Amino acid sequence: MLDSATKKYATISGHRIFVVDDDPALLRLVNDRLDHAGFEVMTAASGQIALDLIEQHGLPHLAIIDIMMPGMTGFELCKRIQQYSDLPIILLTAIDQEDTVIHGLEHFAEDYITKPFSPRELVARVRRVLRRIGDFTYALDRLMHVDEYLTVDFVHQQAITDKTPVSLTPLETKLLYILMRNAGRTTTTDFLLRRLWPMEEVFEDVLRVHVHRLRQKIEMNPSKPHYVVTKRGEGYTFPART
Repeated sequence: MLDSATKKYATISGHRIFVVDDDPALLRLVNDRLDHAGFEVMTAASGQIALDLIEQHGLPHLAIIDIMMPGMTGFELCKRIQQYSDLPIILLTAIDQEDTVIHGLEHFAEDYITKPFSPRELVARVRRVLRRIGDFTYALDRLMHVDEYLTVDFVHQQAITDKTPVSLTPLETKLLYILMRNAGRTTTTDFLLRRLWPMEEVFEDVLRVHVHRLRQKIEMNPSKPHYVVTKRGEGYTFPART
């Protein structure tokens, strides 16, 4: 299953869905149903396998992650991934407990679904989340090529500017991910504050500091930014893919 999923992930364009669960039968079921619905699908039976595949192929458009897995739990995997991205996540849980669901939604997930579930319902939830976040206009490869000057490696938290690697902090990487996911549209200041610091009260001046530091690292001329452009009174934009 892993080899065919990896091949599909690398060769077909479209929305890429990553499913992580230690139940082989569930992986087959979800893989078949999402594939039939027109999505690219990659599966992993553990959190570590998931991280290894992201290391090889880059981030998907959305992940479906089981909470209760041996070794690395679903919450631990979510935390690792969202240190450097704002990857939309749907949690799978066999635990219909309010505290578990609330914790997942507050910290990691766009949605959740309780086992056993209807495959049709899961597909509907996937489509709803993808509609809500909008299209990611740049190709989600391991190295995301923006133009001749800028390439981004989210997994390794690195920008490559004029062929020179530049290290990014986890927060700078996540900020850049959100801006690129919304390329061509204005990402509001309030939205960035909520996504970057979901459990903290952080004010706009702190965001400005991180924007300034990101510009120093990725812009050819930070005083006249091309990639992270301020929309006064609204937020920031990243150029759409041409």
